[in-house]
Amino acid sequence: MGRTLEGNVWHFRYDLPDDLIRDLEFLCRSEPVASDLVRPPSVTAAIRAKLRGPAPILREERGPAYLIPESVRAPKGSVLITKGNAHLLQDEFPWMLQLILDDLDIGPITAVVFEGAAVSICHCARLSPSAAEAGVKTLPAMKGKGYATAAVAGWAAASRERGLLPLYSTSWDNIASQGVARKLGMMLYGEDWSIE
Repeated sequence: MGRTLEGNVWHFRYDLPDDLIRDLEFLCRSEPVASDLVRPPSVTAAIRAKLRGPAPILREERGPAYLIPESVRAPKGSVLITKGNAHLLQDEFPWMLQLILDDLDIGPITAVVFEGAAVSICHCARLSPSAAEAGVKTLPAMKGKGYATAAVAGWAAASRERGLLPLYSTSWDNIASQGVARKLGMMLYGEDWSIE
């Protein structure tokens, strides 16, 4: 479920039974428009109960969703990753390197480089023709140095250059990630809630 101060949207995984989807849709439709996004949806307990019927809940996440403003520019420390400099990902982010070498269009990737290797990257966790959502990875030893903020800023600028709306989401308990949003002046537009 996605909630904003203007309304709600919801989607269900393809393999849920039709009768369960009908019950969940009824509950989702009954959820009022939020006036406080931090507060859980009023239908939380009922939705959890419905989903526990077929199988145990394995994972649940809730958190703020942001739009990265146009004013965010790529800082000096952020590098746009291309096939020509993709080797910067080899040491710590080889899975991302392989996607680039396979010529897949996965959207922009930016990195902060320290001693010849990427220590923080930002990539498209989700990509559509009009928008992209940031995925950020920073090496544990490099956290707290502003590298994630620089990588996200570079990614947002590169995404806008491609005509994509740069989005960012996190969890309510990830204070460091919300700090990145604050530093870049991101605009809170809603909340994401997912249950698996």
